[in-house]
Amino acid sequence: MDERFNHDRFLVDQLVRPIVNLYRVTPLAAGETPAGGPIAYVRQKKMAIKEDIRFFADEQEAQELFRIKARSMFDIGGARYDVTEPDGAPIGVLEHSFRKSLLRSTWNITDSGGGEVAIAQERSLPMAIARRVVDFVPYGEWIPIPYNFDIVMDEKVIGHLNRKFQIRDTYVLDLAGDHERSLDRRLGIALAIGLDALQNR
Repeated sequence: MDERFNHDRFLVDQLVRPIVNLYRVTPLAAGETPAGGPIAYVRQKKMAIKEDIRFFADEQEAQELFRIKARSMFDIGGARYDVTEPDGAPIGVLEHSFRKSLLRSTWNITDSGGGEVAIAQERSLPMAIARRVVDFVPYGEWIPIPYNFDIVMDEKVIGHLNRKFQIRDTYVLDLAGDHERSLDRRLGIALAIGLDALQNR
């Protein structure tokens, strides 16, 4: 795997652009100190008929690293997204579990061989319910409700995704509990992007 992803903690923040959603991924050292410069820039076209999110090594998009592609245009019964190399070779799959997500957002993560690696689930059920309630409140999207996930492998929490309260969408992905690095870091980063860009919250 690309050495740029040999880290356990990442900052994922959204950059303001008029036509696309653009994100930046930066590895973190202790606390929130960057461990070097950004390692990926992520582009999601707005109003796309079928999701196709590209990860690039630089903001000029000269070198593609990997991508997320939806399997279908409709999310009936739970959406599935393939995470692949630029040439289409599989890295894994992100699947939004429709039933489990009715109350608390849940994603299944599988590896390139189709085996389930981990589950990402919204940490707090009360907060998940509160977020759904504010959807019916005018300007409810401005009410600051935590949007945090636990990443579970073999019934053990090995990571977290925590949203920071800033004007731009900003997340800290922490996979330090995955000591064996069983979860491909590219899948973890794809999940972080997907939780912000792919699902209605």
